Amino acid sequence: MASSLDYVEVHGVKVPVIYEEDKRLPIVSMQLVFTGSGSVDEGQKGGLARLSAKMLNEGSKSRGSVGFADALDARAIQLSATAGNETFVIELGSLKEEFDTGLALLQEQLKEPNFTAKTLTKTKTMALSDIARKEADFDTVASNELKAVLFEGTPMATPNIGTVESINQIKLKDIQSFVASHLVISNALVVIGGDISKDQAFQKAKQLLSDLSVGKKANDRYFEPRKTPKESILKRPATEQAYLYFGSPFAMREGDSEYYKARVAMFILGSSGFGSRMMEEIRVKRGLAYSAYSRLSVAKTNTYFSGYLQTKLQSQTEAKKTVIEVIDTFVRDGVTQNELDQARKFLLGSEPLRVETLSQRLGRTFSEYYSGKPLGSSVQELEMIRNLKLDDLNDFIKRHGEIRNLSYAIVTK
Repeated sequence: MASSLDYVEVHGVKVPVIYEEDKRLPIVSMQLVFTGSGSVDEGQKGGLARLSAKMLNEGSKSRGSVGFADALDARAIQLSATAGNETFVIELGSLKEEFDTGLALLQEQLKEPNFTAKTLTKTKTMALSDIARKEADFDTVASNELKAVLFEGTPMATPNIGTVESINQIKLKDIQSFVASHLVISNALVVIGGDISKDQAFQKAKQLLSDLSVGKKANDRYFEPRKTPKESILKRPATEQAYLYFGSPFAMREGDSEYYKARVAMFILGSSGFGSRMMEEIRVKRGLAYSAYSRLSVAKTNTYFSGYLQTKLQSQTEAKKTVIEVIDTFVRDGVTQNELDQARKFLLGSEPLRVETLSQRLGRTFSEYYSGKPLGSSVQELEMIRNLKLDDLNDFIKRHGEIRNLSYAIVTK
């Protein structure tokens, strides 16, 4: 059975509900998704969305963190909150017979979250520890710096984990305000599936949503990446190699009808591992890196092309020059018929692996809805990939010469 999309009305607001029944296992899972409620909407307080999710995971005031965790463990219920760039997600999963208990605990958590000064101190300490640990991970350092370069002056420039300065500035009232203004019915979407009927699923969704305030729908936001190339070099005496992260603009928005062409083109350029242009030229032919990768990120709030590699310190200049050459040749000459055939074979052949589990199917339906595409568009996209002609693909690649405008974040000694 394929996932379906319908709506439940709560306090005058029609909330989307994505549902699929699957009786193969006696389990039920639910995701309560709040759109426009991730790190891109936290203003100048970097890390606020993520810290709010961590605070919510500390249980309820009446039970406390330990008591709440014990109540979940006693029934093997999984309940957690996470915050990404664009969404704030609360996920609940359990055996079918324990789902009502899990739902009651989630409602308790939302009604009386354990938002105390003590809990805030604990979660901030953990956040600062994470930040300190990631400072020693030069891949993370370079990746964060690339986003800071590409999206300078926007919320995208700050990692969603925040910075030492931003975390220290967050007060309890900031957490309370963020949750109160973002975890509202107007931003909500429910994804539910498993051994539960449609009527029951919609009843549970309405029961959960009824406790929330209507609130105000978050504004759609979009952040343009840097168009003029810029380079940022970070010196780290401890590193034994150079970390090259690069990125550029890509003229495409989520829901674009030509996305399937971008998917094939990026697979050939750098997303397919061994056999990709990046790996072939940078590792196989020149031995400059163990791996080299590039990808296209197309989201509601941003679109950009990016990639990375690690190389010897003395090979840094040559590696950077090779990246430029590979991308320039790709845009100028396009791809070969054999590359297209191999990419098509992989993308079509691996499709069953992308929809074999309930969570994958629900996730795909959510992605189609969230990006503004009709349900089932993923199947149509595969058919378009099947029929894609070489000339059409190469014409598309030539029209996106903006990926040559590379900015760099380099961690080196």
